Parts: sequence; structure tokens; C-alpha cells
Amino acid sequence: MKICAIELKANNIILVLLDDNKYEDLKIKKITLENDELQDDIRKFCNDFLLFLEKNLVDKVVIKKRAKKGNFAGGAVTFKMEALIQLNPICEVELISAQTISSFEKKNEIVFPEGLKKYQEQAFLLACSQS
Repeated sequence: MKICAIELKANNIILVLLDDNKYEDLKIKKITLENDELQDDIRKFCNDFLLFLEKNLVDKVVIKKRAKKGNFAGGAVTFKMEALIQLNPICEVELISAQTISSFEKKNEIVFPEGLKKYQEQAFLLACSQS
């Protein structure tokens, strides 16, 4: 099963792909929504993401949840991107809490694979917690 884990940061989705628990070092590591107020940019973001899912034969997408309010609340653009991801017709999407990821990390010894960028670590942990 191919799992695509996503962490939403600012106007980027950070991607990690695990194929049967093995990290795939992809050329595309993030997709950016340039301007969330322009319809063409939103379409480009959606098309880029759908192309990524199709090209990599993704079975499931998991997204790291963000707080809706308070000091660590996610920005409005991240929630817009999350909705666009959830509307994809290709595979199921599940939201995973930060507590689930932390619990997994405490119970397991994590070895980050070669080729994984520092900014992808949280998405990698998310993917591992679901595989």
C-alpha cells in the first residue's frame, strides 16, 4: 500500500511517500499554492496534486491535523489546501492528530532514511505511524 503523508505549512504541502513501509525518495517533495486568491493558482495546485497522486499510484493520503484556534492554530490557507486535498477523487484522506504521531514516536525507534530532508521529518513520522 502506498501512503502519502502531508504536513501543511504556510502555503506548502510537504510530501512523503511510503510504499509498503519503504521510503521513496521523490523528485517532488512539496507542492506550493502560490496565491490562494487566484482561481488559476488554485487550479494549478489541485492539478499538480492530482497528477502527483496518479503518477505515484497513491492508495491513501494522511494529513497531520492542525489546531483550529489558539496559539498554534493553522493558517486559513492551510485549511483551504486541506479541503482541496480532501476533495480528490483518487484516494481516501484521513486526518491524524499530533498526539498520535508523538505516541508512535515514543514507542518506536525512528531511523530517518537517507535522502529525507529535515523539513520532511514530521510528514515521515506521520507516514510511519500509519503504515
